[in-house]
Amino acid sequence: MPNTNIKIPISVKAPLVLIGLIAFVTVLYVAKGIIIPLIFATIFAIVLHPVVNMFVRIRINRVLAIIITLLLTFLVIASLGLLLYSQGSRFSESLPNLVDKFTEILNQTIVWISGHFNLSNREITAWIIKTKNEFIGSLQIGQTIASVGSVLVFIFLIPVYIFMLLFYQPLLIEFFRRVFDKSHRNKVNEVINSIKTLIQRYLIGLLLQIAIIATMYTIGLLVLGIEYAIIIGIMGAFLNLIPYIGSIIAAIIPMLIAVATKTSPWFALLVLALYLFTQFVDNNFITPKIVGSQVKLNAFASIVAVVGFAALW
Repeated sequence: MPNTNIKIPISVKAPLVLIGLIAFVTVLYVAKGIIIPLIFATIFAIVLHPVVNMFVRIRINRVLAIIITLLLTFLVIASLGLLLYSQGSRFSESLPNLVDKFTEILNQTIVWISGHFNLSNREITAWIIKTKNEFIGSLQIGQTIASVGSVLVFIFLIPVYIFMLLFYQPLLIEFFRRVFDKSHRNKVNEVINSIKTLIQRYLIGLLLQIAIIATMYTIGLLVLGIEYAIIIGIMGAFLNLIPYIGSIIAAIIPMLIAVATKTSPWFALLVLALYLFTQFVDNNFITPKIVGSQVKLNAFASIVAVVGFAALW
């Protein structure tokens, strides 16, 4: 009987793996206009699937249940978007004043350093003015939106993808079951259900974590009288998802605003204390109790994934 176990030498296997990896990355880059909305739609579909099932159980037609779920989701996102837009508009209007205050503080710092360390402040001041102008210019709305058309297509595709994924979800599961031999279909069904349940619990826990942290940040910043507390609190909650680096960036932003808008430096320290306390609560209570330990994510791998996909897409 001939031996069917053919061993491929490493000299052949390594180039094949490299070529496959390059082809995979190329497909991700070329098809990003389709893949990115599909990824977002898949995440939304997994989270919304229990809601659709709830409507179906009370004898609402599946198509109507999906439409109602999408409309409710749209109302929630639209309300949050309007709130963030109003805060963002106020922030963009007062941004030049904030930058001027930062410049004044930096100039005072430079004068102090120059007096104590014998350093010339002329070139440093010129660099600050140049950096300030570039910073304001880089934050103009017209320059940050690369293509209005692509954004509209992105917004249109996501609801369509979500509807299709929710509607054809039973057929998709049946397709994956039939790919395998009949003797393995029960096991495949168990694996699919386990993966779906795991992802649902993790994503719902993640959304609850974001909501709780955003609420803690926002209430704390409002109590301290920090401007733009709502948008900073929500942005900080999303940044908190990035291990280590995200929480640091989330704390630096309101601290800088506190330094620029408040007369006492104690407000910046109070902001730091607020963020440290929130991190303590998150690490010791929110993450273990709500998100749980269903999915173990390596911090280094998470950072590499965020940076890598940001560079790719």
